Amino acid sequence: MKEVLIATNNRGKAKDFEVLFSPLGIKVFTLQDLDESIDVEETGTTFAENAILKAETVANMLDKVVIADDSGLEVDALKGEPGVYSARYAGEPSNDEANIDKLLENLSDLPAADRQARFRCVLAIAGPGVETTTFSGSCEGVITAERQGINGFGYDPVFYVPKKEKTMAQLTAEEKSAISHRGAALAQLKEQLPEFLKSLGDNE
Repeated sequence: MKEVLIATNNRGKAKDFEVLFSPLGIKVFTLQDLDESIDVEETGTTFAENAILKAETVANMLDKVVIADDSGLEVDALKGEPGVYSARYAGEPSNDEANIDKLLENLSDLPAADRQARFRCVLAIAGPGVETTTFSGSCEGVITAERQGINGFGYDPVFYVPKKEKTMAQLTAEEKSAISHRGAALAQLKEQLPEFLKSLGDNE
């Protein structure tokens, strides 16, 4: 059976990839399945740089095909912040509630018309004999003035999706997957699967 490693410790992310690869007979592994602990410092200034850094570093260490992603929130009024620092916007250790509090405070004087934002995701594939390739996806929205909804994680409770008339945290997992930034990036990856599978087969 072909195998692919997803460079993440997040089981939720891994499930997104399993939905795509399992029907094709490809087994998905994550960093949690390894005997050794791997933690790649994200020193890039863009989502693409971080995704490529993680994918190539782990692929070189393990001599395997690896998929990595980096994603986060970009707010136009904050010149793209929190961006690559989305998970640690309020400092270390990462705390979703503290991050939301800081975001709302920084936008407190702005009306809804000036609170445009987007979630962005970049996937990177790297490995022996595989040219590093990236795929990106985004989801447009508006930052609300207060939390709404209990689903999801991160900034979902304050990210309002106009076409759904709900925040991400008010959507079901299925609804969110259909419109999310990661879902959009995975859709791009799916279009390139034939070529990717050929490369994967050459390196079994």
